[in-house]
Amino acid sequence: MLSKNIQDALNSQIKIEAESSQIYLAMACWAEVKGLEGVANFMYAQSDEEREHMLKLVKFVNERGGHAQISELKAPNVTFKSFKEMFKKLFEHEVFVSQSINELVHISLQEKDYATHNFLQWYVAEQIEEEAVARNILDKINMIGDDKGGLYLFDRDIENLTVTTAATNAPE
Repeated sequence: MLSKNIQDALNSQIKIEAESSQIYLAMACWAEVKGLEGVANFMYAQSDEEREHMLKLVKFVNERGGHAQISELKAPNVTFKSFKEMFKKLFEHEVFVSQSINELVHISLQEKDYATHNFLQWYVAEQIEEEAVARNILDKINMIGDDKGGLYLFDRDIENLTVTTAATNAPE
């Protein structure tokens, strides 16, 4: 059974994951109308992934005797000065999500809720990967600079971007 404190914290994370999905959906729309098809498809996939993260939390809360709350979401930013600014915002958002997950882990340890702590380890590893992907993308964008040919190649290649992290290679 979840404590009220942990249930509330998990419900806050559910909202964060839902808002993440909306943020990436807005980014996908912006990229698509700018002709950045690869970036748009990458962002659509990211949006779907964030929704899956939210659903995983919803099911966990309900399975543990809690009640997952679906709340109103804050509207995401829908315009960006450049694709570089958009990816900078993506990275900053992933850092924010990581901090939120870390706080959840802290609460679960304080309350000695080891089932929730164990469940959250997947999110910890996922955030290492999400931050690494965002950092890798920013590095590539900085390499490109103002080169339009580089942007074309980047847009084409981002759909297939995979980043292997230490967490990805961890022994099972």
